[in-house]
Amino acid sequence: MTFKINISEKSGKTFHLEAEGEELIEKELHNKIQGKDISPDLVGYEFEITGASDKAGFTAMKNVEGVGLKKVLLTYGKAMKKRPRKEGKKKRSKNRPKGLRLRKTVRGKIISPAIVQINLKVLKQGNKKLAEVFPEQCKSKEVEIKEEVKEETKETPKEETKETEKKKEAKAEE
Repeated sequence: MTFKINISEKSGKTFHLEAEGEELIEKELHNKIQGKDISPDLVGYEFEITGASDKAGFTAMKNVEGVGLKKVLLTYGKAMKKRPRKEGKKKRSKNRPKGLRLRKTVRGKIISPAIVQINLKVLKQGNKKLAEVFPEQCKSKEVEIKEEVKEETKETPKEETKETEKKKEAKAEE
């Protein structure tokens, strides 16, 4: 069973990984797992399962028992972000009416083969930093930003020199 795993650090950086996770099946939300269970590169790490969702996008909730889908009455929060579709042509002033509760479909808190995505939070660092374990995810964005900055700095002096040359020529003709 292949899972899409998102590992988040305290700094806010998220690393993506696709891995076989037979050890993750039958674990519950907010359980602690070892990094070596996910990948041999993550030896020494300790993670907490913060969330999961299935292929249809139904999120796993910690207060729903079991592995299957259940319809739960929810207020605003996880699995219910905003008001449902507009009813009629009348515009509403508030996007979130006070006291609204809706029955939504969610998945149970136990990870099963139906789960596709698992979110993890780092509790304990390992020997290597995550940036060293996943270098291709870090460098690509940094390199793109640096290249953009270089292009901007290259373009501005050339334009300035052309403009100054034109001004000098205009003064010389006068």
